[in-house]
Amino acid sequence: MDRILFENKNHRFVLIGFAESKEEQGIPSNQYLIIHKSNGVLLDPGGFGLFPILLSRVIKHISLKKINKIILSHQDPDICGGLNIWMEMTGADVHISRLWLRFLPHYDIKDMSRVYGIPDEGQDIEITSGYSLKIIPAHFLHSPGQVNVYDPVSKILFTGDIGAGLLPCSENKLFVEDFDSYVQCIELFHKRYMASNEALKKWVKHIEKLDINIIAPQHGFLYRGESVEKLIEYLFNLKCGVDLM
Repeated sequence: MDRILFENKNHRFVLIGFAESKEEQGIPSNQYLIIHKSNGVLLDPGGFGLFPILLSRVIKHISLKKINKIILSHQDPDICGGLNIWMEMTGADVHISRLWLRFLPHYDIKDMSRVYGIPDEGQDIEITSGYSLKIIPAHFLHSPGQVNVYDPVSKILFTGDIGAGLLPCSENKLFVEDFDSYVQCIELFHKRYMASNEALKKWVKHIEKLDINIIAPQHGFLYRGESVEKLIEYLFNLKCGVDLM
């Protein structure tokens, strides 16, 4: 499935993959493309097996040579497994937490000079003059070097594994329709993989002043409307990880 989540004259935020690849049945994942004017940004492009289907969808929207940035929420293979071919095909620079720079060569990355470390406090990454993406720290959720990406034009917050749901689980189609019934699909993952309630509370402090229309995770259904606030409130109060030991 691919779907345009936001579009105006100069800007587009596109879901280019939604948990449907047969090659990645073990961990179905979501991928996203942001286009601002003639500049493209890929978010978590996924494993090698996803490349053919994602390529066919990306080129409907933008030339590969116009993809200037790839931003990775963290270091896992369902995010970085296909990074080497995306780097070769696009020429894009890559941004990931500085914690994982030494690990990326294990994904057969040939040119580490195009890979940039994101500082622990986050940063703004300029895509073109007058437009930047905000990189927000989300440490220990679940990765020690996890980051979120906020797009101030579409007001979509890409959260990586935060808000991730295990599918198949519910009757939703793309967005969470009933958060209370969807909790069963996210609770086990968050209790086991997220480090602690303290880490979740710090993340909430980082995002609570953002104007968020959609929360877009790397796994499972997306959140909009009242589900956004319900997810944030749920995570703020959740005991998880070392809290449960």
